[in-house]
Amino acid sequence: MILTVAQMRAAEDALIAAGSSVEQLMQLAGRGAADWIYRLACPRPVTVLCGPGNNGGDGYVIAESLRARGLPVAVVAPLEPVTEAAKSARAAYGGQIFSQGEISHGAVLVDCLFGSGLKRPLSEELLGLLLALCHSHSRRVAVDLPSGVDSDSGEPLNAGLPPYDLTIALGAWKYAHWTMPASALMGERRLVSIGVQPVSGAARLLETPALVPPAPDAHKYRRGLLTVISGAMPGASLLACRAAMHGGAGYVKLASKAQLAAAPADLVVDADALDDARNSALLVGPGLGRNGRAQAILAETLARNLPTVLDADALVLLEPELLGARSAPVIATPHEGELTALARRFGIDGEGKRALASQLAERTGMVVIAKGPDTMIAGPGGELTIAAPASSWLSTAGTGDVLAGLVASRLTAGAAPFAAACEAVWLHGEAARMSGAAFSAVGLIGHIPQAYSSCL
Repeated sequence: MILTVAQMRAAEDALIAAGSSVEQLMQLAGRGAADWIYRLACPRPVTVLCGPGNNGGDGYVIAESLRARGLPVAVVAPLEPVTEAAKSARAAYGGQIFSQGEISHGAVLVDCLFGSGLKRPLSEELLGLLLALCHSHSRRVAVDLPSGVDSDSGEPLNAGLPPYDLTIALGAWKYAHWTMPASALMGERRLVSIGVQPVSGAARLLETPALVPPAPDAHKYRRGLLTVISGAMPGASLLACRAAMHGGAGYVKLASKAQLAAAPADLVVDADALDDARNSALLVGPGLGRNGRAQAILAETLARNLPTVLDADALVLLEPELLGARSAPVIATPHEGELTALARRFGIDGEGKRALASQLAERTGMVVIAKGPDTMIAGPGGELTIAAPASSWLSTAGTGDVLAGLVASRLTAGAAPFAAACEAVWLHGEAARMSGAAFSAVGLIGHIPQAYSSCL
């Protein structure tokens, strides 16, 4: 699960109320983090930068745990501990402690200056110390969060914060671990458990879906018929169709009045596909266009009141009244610019991607896939799932059409709307991982079956 600072504090308070103590939780967190750091560092020397609070206390526990295992360890402590738990952890550390003016050199730096809960920038002196230590160490580890990051928003509080090779989350994931721009600093991410219990309403990290093969008696209509609506630029809708044909739907049609020479042989192009009473779901938007004809097609599609995926141009043309009479589910797939425009059109005044996606889902009843380097899936009931970063090679034309096709295919195959969105985002990211470097949208589609098979 992914927790805000307030939720994490409440979860820790619950553990303490149940009989634990701050010192015991600090030992669990510090020793768990030390396990990961030892794997990275051994047998090289480690420098631990400790701040005045409990994150610094974690650092003293880490330092003593590594020292007890035989690693050369030094602590840099520019500020004295201010919490009782941190004071106790420092007293238990038996190694060297350097002041701010005595910068230690080593192979691995462990940043325990400030963790989650920081709301103000690092002072010039502390930032300078952090940067100097980062410069003098070849590998860098952040404990809980990199110092100088806002845990809830994922925003750096200082310019020029250094990147890390490894970030070790304590107790639970925080939003900054998975949201831009801070997530770009994190490197590899690992989670250390301290016994935090599930928190009602907490966001989730996207997990590998559990998919199943078709039933022994399945046929194409039982697996679902998806109709993709073509428009002014049919290439985009063809990409969506090709992706959908590998996403679980039993039958994919392209609604187009033109016979398209580029259409694959196993795709049915049918001018009257929207009228097929066997349709399980619809996809509209890729290559639709933005003129009056496109507006009419969107209105006609939504009027069918079938489960529908809205992408690309459909999101630009979408107006609140087009959703007013619907009862069937809608999944929207906006990128950041489309999300901002939709929020404005639906009267939402929020800040940040997470808030906009959540409020848009609540206001409209849609499942919203706010896509990008930190893709978030928001449901109308308050559900929120965040995907781990996918390959940056996805930043190429046509991959959004592939995602739309996968979402529509999962919806057609019978997945509930929020589950369909999550499954599609995971398949999209896994296919990208399998595609390697410099792939095209067509190359991405070629790896969807392999990604799918890894979920069976």
